[in-house]
Amino acid sequence: MASPADMTCKELVELITEYLEGAMSAPERQRFEQHLNQCSGCRNYLEQMRQTIQSVGRLSEEALSPAARDQLLHVFRNWKKQ
Repeated sequence: MASPADMTCKELVELITEYLEGAMSAPERQRFEQHLNQCSGCRNYLEQMRQTIQSVGRLSEEALSPAARDQLLHVFRNWKKQ
């Protein structure tokens, strides 16, 4: 049985925004980082998210075609429904 301190990969993915924004409580951050220390897949995912944020942060709304903008809005609005 997993201890309360254990975090699943799914839970980490759901909390990654809070982690990157520094909005996580100290105990939750410790659980998050403990999982990262043991899971190379989640470390890779975190790095991919950081790279995505860095790349996307350079884009302006004007740089997107109307079709790309609409597609992104559709994905963001429906991501939890899938």
